[in-house]
Amino acid sequence: MYARISPRFRPTLPRGGRRRALLAVTVLTGAVMTTGALFPSTASAARPDTVQSSLNALVTDDRIPAALASVTDRQGRTHNYTAGVADLKTGAKVPKDGQVRAGSNTKAFTAVVALQLVAEKKLALDSPVDTYLPGLLRGEGIDGHHITVRQLLQHTSGLPEYMESPVFADFPAVRYRYFEPRDLLDGALAQKAHFAPGAKWEYSNTNYLVAGLIIQKVTGRPLGEEINRRIIDRIGLRHTYFPAPGETTLHEPHPKGYERETDDGPLIDYTTMDMSMAWAAGEVVSTNGDLNRFYAALLGGRLLPPAQLAQMRTTVPAEERGPGVRYGLGLTSTPLSCGGVYWGHGGTALGYRTRGGVTEDGRAAAITVTTTPTGAASRRVEAAVDTALCR
Repeated sequence: MYARISPRFRPTLPRGGRRRALLAVTVLTGAVMTTGALFPSTASAARPDTVQSSLNALVTDDRIPAALASVTDRQGRTHNYTAGVADLKTGAKVPKDGQVRAGSNTKAFTAVVALQLVAEKKLALDSPVDTYLPGLLRGEGIDGHHITVRQLLQHTSGLPEYMESPVFADFPAVRYRYFEPRDLLDGALAQKAHFAPGAKWEYSNTNYLVAGLIIQKVTGRPLGEEINRRIIDRIGLRHTYFPAPGETTLHEPHPKGYERETDDGPLIDYTTMDMSMAWAAGEVVSTNGDLNRFYAALLGGRLLPPAQLAQMRTTVPAEERGPGVRYGLGLTSTPLSCGGVYWGHGGTALGYRTRGGVTEDGRAAAITVTTTPTGAASRRVEAAVDTALCR
């Protein structure tokens, strides 16, 4: 969930440089066909695969070290793609469907757990935060009596961004630091509310920090255990996990993640770090394939009853995330050039940006790049998802 600030996304690490910015920001089976070369072979050059071509262009034109994609068509056939290299020093090949930091896709996992608790009548969407955590939210213009669970999940609470705290101004100093959620929350409560609860939409990781704390209070269990038990184990996401306290590395084969200090600076390896700073807003590790399976299971009704899924899909405009984008409860809908929308979330962590989702008719696509592109390069990553779903 980290990235340099762009006009389309709220940061999930503080402003002021690539490595300090944290972006707030999917089970289908069938025959698997893999395209793993950086460039298509001579035999396929006559009919280039549009997804592979998109990934190739991201590597060659936008100087992205690696790009990975997992795409499932209407017939349930999955194609995995790679371009670039997994390690700039060794030139190692990119692992097919390798693990990545999924960033703010974690918000969809957190929201699903919250809505499961709603279905179990242990949580109410329109109850104030103080119902569950009395006295937690107090600050200038901030009062937990007036902020509801729904407003947290939909980013309409007005809570300021905890990643804007000065503690993140020197990111290398905290890269391997373990953070307790309430310590992170202090960074938000030291700021002024951005607007009155319900007045508008604005992306803030603080919302999901509070949602995670509510889940822990209601269940009496750590958030990571609830996500593992209620989602990951339930639908068999074999390559997805919520890191344990103190974990800094990825468990399975993965491409390394890189960032530049400046647009023209060298790429720096940011693969290892303590993601407790992202917690309920962005700590999950996954693969493109598992993210596709997660969103397909969610939209297919395997994780939530119809009433709660309908609530999750009830959206408000979220133009910060792109033209026509709308935000539900931890879930976004994004228009497709070929008609309709896809449902997902997307996420950015230092070194990794993932975009994608699923359509109503069973198509799924997830694309990850191993740095956090900005400007035109960022828009080309979004376009690559559209290409994969519309081809």
